Amino acid sequence: MILYTLDMLGVSVFAISGALAAGRKQLDLLGVLVIAVVTALGGGTLRDILLDRSPVFWIRQPDYLIVTLLAAMGTVLYTRFLKPPGRSLLVADAFGLALFSISGAQIAEAADLHSLIIILMGTCTGVVGGVIRDVILLEIPVILRRGNIYATAAIAGIALYLLLQYLGLPSLLAQGVGMATIVLLRLVAIIWRLTLPIYHLPDQDQGL
Repeated sequence: MILYTLDMLGVSVFAISGALAAGRKQLDLLGVLVIAVVTALGGGTLRDILLDRSPVFWIRQPDYLIVTLLAAMGTVLYTRFLKPPGRSLLVADAFGLALFSISGAQIAEAADLHSLIIILMGTCTGVVGGVIRDVILLEIPVILRRGNIYATAAIAGIALYLLLQYLGLPSLLAQGVGMATIVLLRLVAIIWRLTLPIYHLPDQDQGL
């Protein structure tokens, strides 16, 4: 039940972020729904394909798709009358990243996979939808923007979640700490413009 609730919250938040991104590109209503769907369901779809979970989660349980569409429509209606906060897309995306990363990790964990695979599957669940969204909207994907702390936040939060469980912390509390870590790292990076170190190769001409 907890995993299902996390998934629904993640779907809703990512659908909102997708709808806002589509609105900023001035897409029509169909375009808004398409972007919301790929943002909300893309990461989980790839996770299920990689883990050979057939059919994928939103085909098996269409309520995921229904919630996505309702969240997107609700966002459209809300923004018709009220202006969303300036950084609403990034904030919504941060919460969606946290919810999806941890829920994706739990699905991989239930399959009794290695910790590295759990971290990879959780991160995939959290970031791939946003990558697809950005590619369709002709934007540089968030995870590829120079020095951006995005996938790194997901990796750190999932790793901490697994570590806390290994140390004997109750799973529910470990989930909360893991999600809070992801949100905090992402929001701190946004507010203070923190980035990862940039890797530079020396000018090749200097070696000639």
